[in-house]
Amino acid sequence: MHIPDGFLATPVWLGLNAAGLPLVGYLARQAQRHSQESRVPLLGVMGAFVFAAQMINFPVGVGASGHLVGSALLAITLGPAAAAVVMTAILAIQALIFQDGGVLALGANVLNMALAGVLAGYLPYHWWGEGRFRRAAIFLGGFASVLVGAVLAIAELRLSGVPIPAAVLWVSLALFTVTAALEGAITVAVVGGLERLGIGLARQPVEARPRGLAVVGLAAVLLAAVGVLFASTYPDGLEKMAQALGLEEHARALYSTPLADYSLRWLGSSWTAQAVAGLLGLTVIFGLLILLGRMFARRGSR
Repeated sequence: MHIPDGFLATPVWLGLNAAGLPLVGYLARQAQRHSQESRVPLLGVMGAFVFAAQMINFPVGVGASGHLVGSALLAITLGPAAAAVVMTAILAIQALIFQDGGVLALGANVLNMALAGVLAGYLPYHWWGEGRFRRAAIFLGGFASVLVGAVLAIAELRLSGVPIPAAVLWVSLALFTVTAALEGAITVAVVGGLERLGIGLARQPVEARPRGLAVVGLAAVLLAAVGVLFASTYPDGLEKMAQALGLEEHARALYSTPLADYSLRWLGSSWTAQAVAGLLGLTVIFGLLILLGRMFARRGSR
């Protein structure tokens, strides 16, 4: 789902960056207005969990994989404004430190996953999350968040002049649909688990129990350190489509980092290199979001 640099035409990525930054700024102000000091730890823990979950790819078809995006999960847990800020922070760290997604294409990825993805993931829960269709609403939010982001990514490629044959388009949409269905199922399961741990959702803004936060934090650590051992090595849906279109040769990195591809270069290509990189990423994401959360809470209380 992360678009790398080199795939989008300059007017496209430039326009999306120019449009995305003000929108994220507006949502940050909205999150600040409704921020509570008691919810700050949840911000950091959920951001770390989603970051770790995005590292774990699972098979979705022949030679293709997917991973949890987490837009709906964050929206249902934190509310849409805070979720958009958290997802933007995750995408920025992934692009700048781990070279997952382009730096120039950051605006496109933010639009797809942090703005449109969060909105699509939250609306079903907002409309039907209190009635008998609650689980279906949560599933639909997870499903829609991935499919909307995928369709936007395809549209951005077309706006960039990339020809997409019908056969490639339909196969790609099928893979994205399978990924979206799995996203919905995982979102339902995780939301249910969070509630059992005593973690209130966006429409139930109660202080999360420390034990519940500790369990989610431990799950994030295990995903980053151990989950990578079981992750699929197949390309995700967007990468698979790029291979079919011959776009891979256009992908470029503006610079190189020692943590590229979620592996600490100095340790080679071992499991240790992946685990250390993942844990470093968790630490950075958690610390950044705790800092942002406290800033929001202090300003929101004035």
